[in-house]
Amino acid sequence: MNEVTMIGVDLAKSVFQAHGATAAGEPVLRKKLSRGQFLKFLSEQPNCVAAMEACASSHYWGREIMKLGHDVRLIPLIYVKPFVKRQKKDANDAEAIAEAAVRPTMRFAPVKSAEQQSRSMVFKTRDLFVRQHNAIINALRGHLMEYGIIAPPGRNFVKKLAEQIEDPESGLPLIVTELSRVYLDQLSTCSYKIVVIERRLKDEATADPETIRLQTAPGVGPVSAMAIKAFSPPLEGFKRGRDFATWLGLAPVQKSTGGRQILGRTSKMGQRDILLRQLEAVTLGKM
Repeated sequence: MNEVTMIGVDLAKSVFQAHGATAAGEPVLRKKLSRGQFLKFLSEQPNCVAAMEACASSHYWGREIMKLGHDVRLIPLIYVKPFVKRQKKDANDAEAIAEAAVRPTMRFAPVKSAEQQSRSMVFKTRDLFVRQHNAIINALRGHLMEYGIIAPPGRNFVKKLAEQIEDPESGLPLIVTELSRVYLDQLSTCSYKIVVIERRLKDEATADPETIRLQTAPGVGPVSAMAIKAFSPPLEGFKRGRDFATWLGLAPVQKSTGGRQILGRTSKMGQRDILLRQLEAVTLGKM
């Protein structure tokens, strides 16, 4: 019986590597495929397990492969690495993915829907504008420091900084004043975009029954509720609240040996986007 029951796929932008194996783990095919050939090749295979690393574009391909009737399994990169034999190359990676996928205790990531990924894009776009906003403030503050204009850190002092820039007694060269205005215009644009995105998040959070229910939990506001819905797997997959807290990274690091339990600091090894907003909620109040 040489029927393929497992196909490990090493994803890339243009060239994919497939490794097919039988139920006994015996390799039966190794194939390099172009982007256009990939789905056609899988459509010709009997229904089997298709395993991939949980990486860029994996959720898109997971959705497309599921339409063909295959069982899709996404594996975090850290769990695939121990199965890679010697040198790193596409064929070895695909074989390692296939071997990792059949481990009885392997943990898999669920395939996200297009809607769930669109929600996560909203958060990542907001984070991008926040980083740009902070970078512009820091750059402007650094430039003006060379002319004796000092402003405390934080966004709340931007207005005061603008007043100092326009003050004729500040002694700034004309080119510095003009460029500073460009910085301030960019700050205003970023601030507006952040407000628009946050308003959209809050509007959706007040219209969705699931996020409304999530907001009844202590410390969970509309933004945090939307983050949980965007980034977490189905909540019914967690048996109890403490399992979700562990997945989120709020459980302590455990280094136990010889029957002795040693607990350390909070691991913070979970989903960063949700965890960050929960920490903000603790610091700034309900968010």
